Amino acid sequence: MGKASRILKWVSGGLEALWGIPLLGGTLVISLAYTPLILMLALHIVGLVFAIKTNKVRTGHIMGIVCSAIAWIPVVGMIMHILTAIFLLIEAAKDNEPSEDAA
Repeated sequence: MGKASRILKWVSGGLEALWGIPLLGGTLVISLAYTPLILMLALHIVGLVFAIKTNKVRTGHIMGIVCSAIAWIPVVGMIMHILTAIFLLIEAAKDNEPSEDAA
């Protein structure tokens, strides 16, 4: 289940980065009638559940849930998407590192 949590962080982080691209991300979200925000909310909730069950860092998914709730505000949404993407991708990369206990 730890691998699933890491994969969810990579996928959701990549999508958050896409939505955070100036003009492109906003255009996509608006043209799809804000459906991506609802889908990302669901993805972050599932990711948070997996992170809790595997005792992984939860910050990125919590930020993603907040982001999905306020991303309809134009500039705030873009900034939140970018910050959430950064947190999720860093967390996913750190989950990839072997733990010191394994040695």
